[in-house]
Amino acid sequence: MGTPVEVAALALNVAIPEHLRWEDERRGERFQLQSITVRLLPDGSLAAKAYGRPVAGGRGAYVSFAVRRSPEIDALIESAAQAAASRWATNTGL
Repeated sequence: MGTPVEVAALALNVAIPEHLRWEDERRGERFQLQSITVRLLPDGSLAAKAYGRPVAGGRGAYVSFAVRRSPEIDALIESAAQAAASRWATNTGL
């Protein structure tokens, strides 16, 4: 390919271990946060959103929330980013 490829962002999904999960509320409904989507932006910074399901169960939407900052959550994101970088570096192609 002679034309440069523009990559807008790279993303990875990481499961939040049970002991690090937390709850948050949206429109009067409680959600348990179960995963984090991390995006590597073109400037090298990371953006992250947590996703969860209603605590009451049912077919509620999978809703995004701000990621709770803590040393444990930050370490989880850092470890996930390092694991993803390793996988990208050793990919075997399509």
